[in-house]
Amino acid sequence: MAMPPGIRKFALAAHVTSSVGWLGAVVVFLALAILGLTSQDAQTGRGVYIVMEPAAWFVLVPLAFASLLTGIVQSLGTTWGLFRHYWVSFKLLMTVFATLILLTYMETFSYMARVAADPRADFSLVRNASPIIHAALALLLLLVATALAVYKPRGLTPYGWRRLHDQRPLSQP
Repeated sequence: MAMPPGIRKFALAAHVTSSVGWLGAVVVFLALAILGLTSQDAQTGRGVYIVMEPAAWFVLVPLAFASLLTGIVQSLGTTWGLFRHYWVSFKLLMTVFATLILLTYMETFSYMARVAADPRADFSLVRNASPIIHAALALLLLLVATALAVYKPRGLTPYGWRRLHDQRPLSQP
């Protein structure tokens, strides 16, 4: 079922906006994670971890879900389909995977923020490379998804081949 052009463009704009926003937010989180690990000032380091948790809940998580949902709408409303092309299916799997990892990692963000907010707590308990690793891997994953969306590598899934075959008119003898 194809969307009317106006709705299709709106859905595409929403998907691109949420995906680029998510990508940008991950870059900021990577910078914050580096600052939190390398800052010589304990207050700055603590502040970074305190800010990361609510920012993740109010920025990263909503953008991840928005990107996922708008991507599904976009694929279902266009000829690309959700399972017709490998690149669309890979993007879907990568987005679902990244969103699940983010939701799982939110518990770690919450722990780090609680420890960082407690001036009696040993700051070395939260000062580690984990946020850098997670943000760098998320950035890599989102860049691969972006490349797939731009280059759209050829390759129909078996379902895509069946759909293509079913849509072709039979030739007259």
